[in-house]
Amino acid sequence: MQRGKFLTIEGTEGVGKSTNLAFVRDWLTARGVEVVVTREPGGTPLAEEVRGLLLSKREEAVDETAELLLVFAARAQHLARVIKPALARGAWVLSDRFTDATYAYQGGGRGLSKATIEQLEQLVQGDLRPDLTLILDIDVELGLNRARQRGELDRFESETIVFFERVRAAYCQRANAAPNRYALVDAGKTLEEVQLEIDQVLTRLIG
Repeated sequence: MQRGKFLTIEGTEGVGKSTNLAFVRDWLTARGVEVVVTREPGGTPLAEEVRGLLLSKREEAVDETAELLLVFAARAQHLARVIKPALARGAWVLSDRFTDATYAYQGGGRGLSKATIEQLEQLVQGDLRPDLTLILDIDVELGLNRARQRGELDRFESETIVFFERVRAAYCQRANAAPNRYALVDAGKTLEEVQLEIDQVLTRLIG
C-alpha cells in the first residue's frame, strides 16, 4: 500500500488556519482522498492534556526548555498514535501545526537554539517530515486583532507584537530556505484569493 501524504498548515495568530484547513480537507475529500485532520499540540487524549498545560495562563512562569520538551512529548504521542498509523494505511494527514511551529515559536519567538530543536526533531520524528507545508503569512498586528475578536487569548496569543514578529520572520526564513516543501500564502488577501492560491498549490501536489 502506498504511503499517504503529510500536509501541515502553519502561521501566526489570526491567519485563518481553521478556515483554510477545512478548505483543504474538503478539497482533498472531493477528490476521493481519505483525510485525517488533526492538530498540534494535541491529536490524542494524552497530547490534548499536554496542550492544556502549554496554552493555559498561570502565575508560575513556564521555563522555555520545559515548554519545548512538553511540545515534543505531545508530538511523540501524536506521531505514534495518529500520524504514523494513518500514513501507513495510505490516508493523508492534515495537521494544524507541526514542527515548523516549534522552530517559529520556541526557536524564533523564544530564542531557543535551532540545534537543540533539530536534535529533538530527529529523536522524535526520525526522517519523517511533511510533504507540504502551507504557511499563511499576515501582518502581525492585523492577525492579532483578528485573534482578539475570537475571544479570550491563551498564553501564546498573549505574547507581545515583537515576539510574533520574530515568529513570523522564522516562518518566512524556513519557507525561503526550502521552497519545494513550503508554500508561503499571503493571508492578508481576501478569502477567495487565498483559497485560489491554495487550490493551485494542491493541484501541483496532486499532479
